[in-house]
Amino acid sequence: MVHDFDPFALRISGNFGIRWYGLSYMVGFICAYLIIKWLARRQRAGLSPNMVGDFITYCAIGTLVGGRLGYVLFYGPDLFLKFKSEFPFWGLLAVNEGGMASHGGIIGIVVACLLFARKYSVNSLYLLDLVASVGPLGVFFGRIANFINGELVGRPAPADFPFPVKFPQDIFSWPSQGAEKLAELAPVVEKVGFTREQWLELTDKFRFDPAARDQVYGVLNKIVESIQEGNTAAKEAIAPLLIARYPSQLIAGLLEGLFCFIVLFFLWRRPRKPGFIAACFVILYATVRVINEEFRMPDAHIGFQWLGLTRGQWLSAAMFVIGIILMVVWTRASSLTIPGWGRGHSIKLNRK
Repeated sequence: MVHDFDPFALRISGNFGIRWYGLSYMVGFICAYLIIKWLARRQRAGLSPNMVGDFITYCAIGTLVGGRLGYVLFYGPDLFLKFKSEFPFWGLLAVNEGGMASHGGIIGIVVACLLFARKYSVNSLYLLDLVASVGPLGVFFGRIANFINGELVGRPAPADFPFPVKFPQDIFSWPSQGAEKLAELAPVVEKVGFTREQWLELTDKFRFDPAARDQVYGVLNKIVESIQEGNTAAKEAIAPLLIARYPSQLIAGLLEGLFCFIVLFFLWRRPRKPGFIAACFVILYATVRVINEEFRMPDAHIGFQWLGLTRGQWLSAAMFVIGIILMVVWTRASSLTIPGWGRGHSIKLNRK
């Protein structure tokens, strides 16, 4: 399969429109609102249904701010110093450059829960439990959007893998591999309005002519956009040149998203101590993230690190240790329990 999904759900003009990535966040927050409101009614543990809207707003801001700051801090600190004349002017705000980091988003949500708990006198660990129980659904929709965008691509898949995907976006990394690699695209550029001679001339000048370099990147963008717009000829021409990869985004959506949600949701069917569900989420997410990273390519500018692991795996390993510590501390800190969604009794919790 050659990936040909358009990142825009509705393209209004040029690069302006409604993107699947933004819609995924919206759907995730809507699902979180509905489930948390249902849990608040059923558990009656300090968060009233009327407070859920404000709580989701806090969490949404925490997710967006934390997710973006997390990416820049963990994966692209150079974006702090990147400024340009076009909107959004500052690299930190250019979400299309690198996107969001889930580890940073988790930190942002924790801060949001602590601030909300302090303002509304709700048990902070209970709020973390609520977010942990629904957060994987947001991860699920986000990973689907990553797949549609053709980002966070998988590692090369073996020949016997049944569902490989070839991403045209791979060609954006080809300029760093040399003009000889770019020359292989000659049959493809002919399908998007350029001649073989024009392309080979540009690739010959690529290393020493800035104008030619800009034109090359423009043609690469044209190829990808043309395929997304349904150019079958370009799609067929580029297929033999691309690497068949694991659909790591979909694997992540299933593991980090649906699997974690199902496990945590059913764990909370019974009464639990405050913080138990949140600690389970930290441990479970860290575990499946380490597994999923085995299918995903590391960020090109970072690569593999110590012991052949990725930055995401090392962050997840630290997250796993933190989760174990939190499980021990939180479950011993209080004799109170939060009602499970499968039971009707209620317990009033005090803020911590």
